[in-house]
Amino acid sequence: MAGPDILGLALKRWPDKLTRLRDGFYKIKGKDGRVVPFRLNRDQEKFLAERHGMDVVLKARQKGFTTVIQLDMLDDCLFIPNTAAGVIAHNLNDAKAFFADKIKFAYDKLPQAFRDIVSAEQDAADSLKFSNGSSIRVGASLRSGTLQRLHVSEYGKLCAKYPEKAREVRTGAFNTVQAGMSITVESTAEGQAGDFFEMCQKAERKQDAGEPLSAMDFKFHFAPWFTSEEYRLPPEGVTITQEMEAYFAGVEADAGVTLDAEQRAWYVKKREQQGDDVKREYPSTPKEAFEASIEGAYFTTQMRAMRKDGRICRIPVLDAPVYTTWDLGYDDSMAITFWQDVGMERRAIDYFEDSGEGFGHYARVLNERGYNYSIHHMPHDVEVHLLNKDATTRRQEAESAGIKPINVLKRIRTEMDGIEAARRFFPNVYIDEVRCARLIWCLDSHRKEWDEKRGVYKSTPFHGEASHGYKSFESAAIRPTPAAAKPLDLS
Repeated sequence: MAGPDILGLALKRWPDKLTRLRDGFYKIKGKDGRVVPFRLNRDQEKFLAERHGMDVVLKARQKGFTTVIQLDMLDDCLFIPNTAAGVIAHNLNDAKAFFADKIKFAYDKLPQAFRDIVSAEQDAADSLKFSNGSSIRVGASLRSGTLQRLHVSEYGKLCAKYPEKAREVRTGAFNTVQAGMSITVESTAEGQAGDFFEMCQKAERKQDAGEPLSAMDFKFHFAPWFTSEEYRLPPEGVTITQEMEAYFAGVEADAGVTLDAEQRAWYVKKREQQGDDVKREYPSTPKEAFEASIEGAYFTTQMRAMRKDGRICRIPVLDAPVYTTWDLGYDDSMAITFWQDVGMERRAIDYFEDSGEGFGHYARVLNERGYNYSIHHMPHDVEVHLLNKDATTRRQEAESAGIKPINVLKRIRTEMDGIEAARRFFPNVYIDEVRCARLIWCLDSHRKEWDEKRGVYKSTPFHGEASHGYKSFESAAIRPTPAAAKPLDLS
């Protein structure tokens, strides 16, 4: 059959993109490795029907969003001349794997006669350029050029493990796509850290408020585990505890669904296998997805215990002395945690963080809070001399601004000594859930640094946004412990 005839036949049998994606025009590798015609599943069909053009997708595992987004992109390139498309993954190896296993594989499995019509003039490990002027390329940032289609895969992991790369994607790749074109960002959750979380929160708020979306606003999509037909298990032999019954009742109420016995059995066994990570990998609600612990976080166990014990709650500010613990910074963030001790309880009643300001600014903040301060605990680097004409120390600058008395904490030997001190400190800690919301986020998010070359977490902390709040908490953990205060009457 001649080339033009195969194209005509393709357009007759599959007259539009949705038909081509529904009815097997493209071939993919099935989960068992065999070549199978691609068919839209329930979540993929819903996404294509509801997408806006600027879309952010929070999803459970194995939903097929990467596949459908990339086949949709390939289809644009084949049937719309001069379309430039790009794919970003959280590392270059994954980007090339997506390209080989999904885009290039699907193109190579098209009939030869069709590929003679829209041929690959440039065929490399990270790009395809077609005879109709269209092209697809993959990478870890994609700053250069102008794109009509952009797909960012597992952006949550990129934000968590490679925050500088995530910033480059946001400031670089997103700006290669003009208003009215298409950007799709999809990921599982990775804690409440970084741009993916912020994108989802902003888009979900707009959705809940029913606000109209401009061409530059992202639309929120959520794909929970229970919309996948394969996530089922015969219920025989699976015990549904009272705790799980209550959990399923909450999910049904929040999501407006009914979970059958096979779905419940599957989730119970998956939860046994995955532990608390099941909330991140197979979320039931958007809120649950982002509440799950961050991979590599230092205080997952401790924060889980605090929530279980009800120690993250509203805390009354008592008519009693308040002490502060600090992490120092200028260009970096300065963090202050405000504490009151009641018996053996260490109560974090307030928190403040800012950057680029001198001690005069923080003195005003302390005064505005209006607490009765007893002492301010600052790390050893408060004794560092400043590069000013008098070569004063930071401690002298703080005291001149009215922040006193100051207790200078001893320098800890290693960062892990501080982590261990913080872990030992947790059992006596209570944190105000409203005034210390940022501190809670920092403690949830403080994690190990990711080693990109070895593909593992390092034994050292990652110094990012969460570090400052954590260090102010660490200052409380290593401060000299006074004799236990007498319990105060809370009635």
